[in-house]
Amino acid sequence: MENTLGILDWIVFTGLLVISTCIGIYHAFSGGRQKTTREFLVGNRELTLFPVAISILVSFQSAILILGAPAEMYTKGTQYYLYTYGQIFATFLASVIYVPLFYPLKLTSVNEYLELRFKSKAAKLVATFINISATIIYTGIASFAPSTALHAVSGFPEWISFIVIGSVCTFYTFMGGLKAVVWVDAFQGVIMLAGLIAIVAQGTISVGGFNKVWDLNKQCDKINFWNFDPDPTVRHTFWALVFGAMISWTGTYGASQQSIQRYSALPSMKQAKIAVLLNSVGVFLLITCACICGIVIFAYYANAGVDPLSNGAIRNSNQIIPYFVMEVLGYPGIPGLFIACLFSGALSSISSNYSSLCAMTWEDLLKPFLYNKSEQYKAWITRLIVVFYGVLGVGVAFLVKNLGGTVLQGLIAGGLSSYIVTMWIGFAKYSPTNPEDVEPKYLIPIFDRLCCCLPESVRRYLRCGARRTSYVKVCNSGESACSVGGDAQVTNGLMASKL
Repeated sequence: MENTLGILDWIVFTGLLVISTCIGIYHAFSGGRQKTTREFLVGNRELTLFPVAISILVSFQSAILILGAPAEMYTKGTQYYLYTYGQIFATFLASVIYVPLFYPLKLTSVNEYLELRFKSKAAKLVATFINISATIIYTGIASFAPSTALHAVSGFPEWISFIVIGSVCTFYTFMGGLKAVVWVDAFQGVIMLAGLIAIVAQGTISVGGFNKVWDLNKQCDKINFWNFDPDPTVRHTFWALVFGAMISWTGTYGASQQSIQRYSALPSMKQAKIAVLLNSVGVFLLITCACICGIVIFAYYANAGVDPLSNGAIRNSNQIIPYFVMEVLGYPGIPGLFIACLFSGALSSISSNYSSLCAMTWEDLLKPFLYNKSEQYKAWITRLIVVFYGVLGVGVAFLVKNLGGTVLQGLIAGGLSSYIVTMWIGFAKYSPTNPEDVEPKYLIPIFDRLCCCLPESVRRYLRCGARRTSYVKVCNSGESACSVGGDAQVTNGLMASKL
């Protein structure tokens, strides 16, 4: 690829890093100045709604989306777009099922719930080590997409990118804690959307208008949405894309460490629900723009009668969007905006991981041994945890870079192992357990929330013997939150069912 980044491109890209760093510095010297673990890890539970909503969104919509979604549309057609609706439905389910369960508990680490629910420190610790291990590995992998893209378009060494990404994320997380991470995520979310919109707009103009883009894709049988084949081995079907994504993402938006840590830091239950629901808007905008990029790029090369994949111009489909940007949209600043867009996806995901790792490590592993220390001492310990994981994340990125073959096999083995361990703990602990012995505030009244039209006799049977819990309206505005061990409970219905 002959095109390289110009001066304006480097200015745009560097501006992203500088502004992200300045946000961290600002939050280090504003408010309570991160002098307590409560402020550093959960922002004193006084965060603002819209930045939190965007932060939840970009914690999961990373550079993988920016490169992968256009590649999928380019190679396989438009059916992948139905995945958007699966994620949108997931945000609604998460706000109804999980937020009313976790918000009143005011958790710092999601693993605390396992100890409360099953009365087992072993369950919490096993989950903690599994979550930390998986998050560290993902942190290393998340550096790949922007680093390889920047190397492809400019020759910038990947190892320097690894260090830059890790250093910037570590710095602003170290300085400003969760507040800085949330506000930087909000800024980076805007950059991601701006970069995708710029590619869609300029690309559509280059093809000759959106009608021509659509017609060219239709002529090549790329416009296909409805495949109701129940065969699970088929790459894309309505069932897998909508229902599969909905089931997968409901837990991500409602029960992951990144989500719980953020929406629990809002001042009310109502705001927590809205923050999760607003992700439906963000998902629609980001994935729609990324998918349109794919069909625009396909239309351009179909109209030109060439295929960069077939002629060897690129090695794999994930390189199609940076190749297109450099070849077609080489206007001053546009390639720089695209690289900033990619790095925004990586920075937001990685800094969210650092914050989550810090919260889990402190709450689950270190806090019991340092509870009698001063708040200032504990706050500095959490800062040092961020530095530790920042260095470790960069190291993992270098290790992943040198892996041979595919990492998919390792991921499958690791995933199966973790499920076996967690299922063993769950079945072993729950199968002597009497449902009536479980406190209702640790249960999800799922049938009363999702199936409230069913007769009471049916819902009573579906509760499997779990105790009733009364609806107590608290934490709905600015009131102080319910304590974990208190009598007040927040549920969204009248009954509790088995989790």
